[in-house]
Amino acid sequence: MSILHIAVDGPAGSGKSTVAKIIAERLKITYLDTGAMYRAITFAALTAAIDLYDAQALKTIVDKIDLKINPTAIYVDGVDVTEAIRTPEVTQNVSVVSMDPYVRAEMVNMQRKIASGQSVIMDGRDIGTVVLPDANYKFFLVADPVERAKRRLIELKAKGFNTSLEALTDEIVKRDALDSGREVSPLRKASGAIEIDTTFKTIEEVVAFIIDAIKEKE
Repeated sequence: MSILHIAVDGPAGSGKSTVAKIIAERLKITYLDTGAMYRAITFAALTAAIDLYDAQALKTIVDKIDLKINPTAIYVDGVDVTEAIRTPEVTQNVSVVSMDPYVRAEMVNMQRKIASGQSVIMDGRDIGTVVLPDANYKFFLVADPVERAKRRLIELKAKGFNTSLEALTDEIVKRDALDSGREVSPLRKASGAIEIDTTFKTIEEVVAFIIDAIKEKE
């Protein structure tokens, strides 16, 4: 099989990561959760108690960090932070860190190196537009903000975090605005990307749609 690059973009809670992981398993290709990389930088910055708007301080974090990621875990300086990067505190601050030009440039370089020479499926917000603009297949997942908040609520409650649907909906709307409005690599649908509204679709339906779309052109 020739090298296959699949870009799956979309806002928070649209189902990107869950769908991309399943597709990677079924197609037996590498999966990369690029959002986890930005979460890891955010986690490190919060742990260091720096000002997240301080570009130089963020640069220092990025230059020093030992970041390792695989399909099942992510490590920061040798410590497994797979669960730690999913806390509400990290979620509430990751968009701010992601806006930093240096952070994005370094993460994009790392993502492209991972994709070089192998078949990958990546999910994020700028995969089809910036990271892999020549990807064989591009998909853009969307969903109603309330539905996305419901999905997040289930995930957080399962991990023992207490919050409300209203608070999560507000957080998601604000995050959408930050991600779409930033100057560097804003969230937007890539040219040629297939848009999928996942509001009323099951994970399996979305997975099947994407795999069918890929097989049609292979």
